[in-house]
Amino acid sequence: MPVAAVAQPVQYDRPIRVMVVDDALVVRGIVSRWLKEESGIEVVATHRSAKLALDDLDRSNPDVLILDIEMPDMDGVTALPLFLAKRKDLAVIVASTLTLRNAELSIRCLSLGAMDCLAKPQTSGEMTSTADFRRELTERVRALGGRIISRSRPAITPAPVAPAVPPQITQNLERSGPPDTSFSRRSNEPYRLRKFPATMPRAIVIGSSTGGPQALAVVLGAMKSVFPRVPVLITQHMPPSFTTILAEHLGRVTGVACHEPVDGEPVKAGMIYIAPGGRHMKVAQSDQGPVVQITDEPPVNFCKPAVDPLFYSALKIWGGGLAAVVLTGMGADGARGALAIADAGGAVIAQDEETSVVWGMPGATAHAGACSAVLPLEAIAPQVVRLVTGERR
Repeated sequence: MPVAAVAQPVQYDRPIRVMVVDDALVVRGIVSRWLKEESGIEVVATHRSAKLALDDLDRSNPDVLILDIEMPDMDGVTALPLFLAKRKDLAVIVASTLTLRNAELSIRCLSLGAMDCLAKPQTSGEMTSTADFRRELTERVRALGGRIISRSRPAITPAPVAPAVPPQITQNLERSGPPDTSFSRRSNEPYRLRKFPATMPRAIVIGSSTGGPQALAVVLGAMKSVFPRVPVLITQHMPPSFTTILAEHLGRVTGVACHEPVDGEPVKAGMIYIAPGGRHMKVAQSDQGPVVQITDEPPVNFCKPAVDPLFYSALKIWGGGLAAVVLTGMGADGARGALAIADAGGAVIAQDEETSVVWGMPGATAHAGACSAVLPLEAIAPQVVRLVTGERR
């Protein structure tokens, strides 16, 4: 197996500035301590109320705001538009406990301009004992804060420990463990595009993460003409409850049946299937045709659900009769599966860097050499429609 480059955090000429707003003193303390221990991150303010944070916004001048949903004086949904009215370039991460109500409010915040949402542990004891929430929070602060800084300041990327070499596709694409960094490249490096295949897709698979709910609404909302022809299967990196509300939201946007499927459910055209949070969604063959397979296997690329298991399992069912779309998100999840789909004769489209909240997943897919097109968000649906209807332009 070729040696992959070791991922190094991008460094900027100043720290990423973070404000933490949460009415719980313990939460503010834990999150602030975590972030202060990270190089390149500076906690510039913590506040127990949205009102105090709004009054301090100009003085503190944060790049990233970590915003609680439930607060006594002003909830996060009410406060979010006020923050963005004062600072349009502010990256807001909404943090809420794992309930259906909070999931619904978090999805609403995403539609109002928040860049990401996180499900925080229910108790302070759970928060201090789990490494996942700390890792996810830190990753998002780095990715979103870096995006803000890089728009106006040059970035300095450390050299990798070893040269990056594309991996062999013969290895297990569904393994668990750390995320694969072998497709990581500088965003300004060129990538090669393939010709679109002549085969009309019989199914569409989509992967997304940070910024994905907003991107999915745009893409699916403009794909209504293809839904009667093919099934659409989506993996969005989100926890339980959040994916339930996301499915309901996308169903309203598209006017098409959109839901979290159950294990063994038939895969049919005219349906949108969303991977349930905390479970992987795959496709398997039955005597009656393709069915959904919901599994509780370990995380892949630190993600559960993960995109690669969906892509690779769909390849086993439809072969080259697939159209795969990789939307905005951190990391490289989906790049391996997308490359396998492309090598089998399927079509792969990635969102471009300019319109992505984070150009991790689509960038990795593009630099893996899997794509026939790398497109702005608004251009993706029209291209998918052309593929499904047989147009080749």
